[in-house]
Amino acid sequence: MNEATIVPAVSVAVLRERTIMLVRRGRAPSKGLYAFPGGRVEAYETLEDAARRELMEETGIAVGMLVPLREILIDSRAEGASLYRLTVFGARHVGGEPASGDDADEAAFHDLEAIERLPLTDSTLEIVLELLDGRVILPA
Repeated sequence: MNEATIVPAVSVAVLRERTIMLVRRGRAPSKGLYAFPGGRVEAYETLEDAARRELMEETGIAVGMLVPLREILIDSRAEGASLYRLTVFGARHVGGEPASGDDADEAAFHDLEAIERLPLTDSTLEIVLELLDGRVILPA
């Protein structure tokens, strides 16, 4: 696998009290599935800058400090997309109500019961559980 073919991407798991914000993907990869808002990193951006930009473009939400949670390799070549190296951040909600934009068909905060009934991208539920059960502590 050639490193040059891997596209850097970011997403943000936004925590508000006991809820997590998810978007329904409007495009490949993962069209129609619920995931954390995010997207590609532009050549001039840091991962954190890209995460904040994508979050604002897709949802209009402002967050506090970003905490890296994990890095995931996503192979979407079968969907006609690319090979992505996704850095997932966690952050606390500080302002705004979600409004879907860019490539998100829907954006909303969901409690665990609702999240468990949604069609999710891989590892989304695992990260949600870590945030809601206190295994990962996000700064206030």
